[in-house]
Amino acid sequence: MSELQIIVTLLVFAGVILIIAFNVLDMTLAALLGVSILFFFGAFTSQEFLHASQTAGGPIALLFGGMVVARTLTPTGIFDLIGSRFLKATGGSGKRFLLGLIVLVAPVCAFLPNATVVILMAPIIIRVAKELDVDFIGPLVLTAVVSNSAGLLTLVGDPATFLVGSSIGMTFGQYLTKVSIGGLMSVLVLIPILPWVMRDIWNVRRTLPAEIPIKKLDRPGFCILALLVLVMMVLLFLFGELLPFQLVPPSVAIIAASMALLIIYGAKVEPLDRVIKDVDWNTLLFISCMFLMVEAFTRTGILYSLSRNMSMWFGTNLLLVAMLMLFGVGAVSCLLANIPVVAAMILVVKGYLVAAEFVPEIALGPAFMDWPIHTLPVFIAMMFGGTLGGNATLIGASANIVSAGISAAHGKPISFVTFARYGVPITFCQLMLSALYVLALHWVL
Repeated sequence: MSELQIIVTLLVFAGVILIIAFNVLDMTLAALLGVSILFFFGAFTSQEFLHASQTAGGPIALLFGGMVVARTLTPTGIFDLIGSRFLKATGGSGKRFLLGLIVLVAPVCAFLPNATVVILMAPIIIRVAKELDVDFIGPLVLTAVVSNSAGLLTLVGDPATFLVGSSIGMTFGQYLTKVSIGGLMSVLVLIPILPWVMRDIWNVRRTLPAEIPIKKLDRPGFCILALLVLVMMVLLFLFGELLPFQLVPPSVAIIAASMALLIIYGAKVEPLDRVIKDVDWNTLLFISCMFLMVEAFTRTGILYSLSRNMSMWFGTNLLLVAMLMLFGVGAVSCLLANIPVVAAMILVVKGYLVAAEFVPEIALGPAFMDWPIHTLPVFIAMMFGGTLGGNATLIGASANIVSAGISAAHGKPISFVTFARYGVPITFCQLMLSALYVLALHWVL
């Protein structure tokens, strides 16, 4: 890459971030323009473009499949049913509403991609917020934050976490024993924070009607079939890699989306093109553009130099490297979509481990899976940094972007500053707690 291309890449990176932060242009349009400028100046070769597309394929497939399955449930009326029961459970209390939101969202995020869960739960959250006469922007932000945080409960809960885990050959079971407890802590720490960051909703007291009508399912038979597809997807997430043909999570998501579309087509509930049109293509396109921008940034050589410098700065002190990954990746994920950031930092960490002679040079290849157990906290710290760092700002995670899109569609856009007002203090507390977990894990391993 020439000096001019390096300068252009860095300027485009900074420009896109500033444009999004100050709400000058739509974030997807800003990312597209950034990628277009990089193409114009030759920042990509065809091989690098294909490499970025390949890296993005898994997370994009997870998000797309989850979005289609979630959309299939919409005409069943199940969201209205759950919303009515959730409203009744709040008893008119803002405190119960926020705590119930965590209880409602977190378990689902253990098995479905976080952006999918936001799509599933947003209609319920908005309805209950309106019934309690509170602004639904805060609860929607909390929904995104909970979905991102609870995505750490399992390997498939967050695309960024899946990227790290799959890159080192971590199985679903290994993840449960090494990472899930830290993910649970990241969710539970939200409870003492809520009275501080969402005080106006926490203190709400409303008198609800004596009888809240519970709406019945519109299409019970179709609902059962749609839920079966959802259950099948979850089971294949859990056990697909144990099958002889080894179904990985992105493949499972595509299979589930195909089955969901087949059910809609067979039941003739609504036209397929309407379902496909309702997929959040804006988010998918934005994430794809960010992968391309990160690929261009990788070509500047800055990440390669960082790998080499890390071995000189930290030597073989893996604890310091783990903390750098936790807070460094967390900080960068505040300003860039966390999925491509994590994809880039995986290369940095692997380069460092090779330079520090923890692993041979063949570890830089995709087939290497024999990572020493004492290097695991570094990768886990990266998972926490990328996933939780994405909670801080509007563009930090796909779930945040989806929640903002849903809020805007209901007449209340979420600005960069508004999201950060909730997200930054929550992220700070979560990262500090995660640092304690990574420290404990380092000493245990």
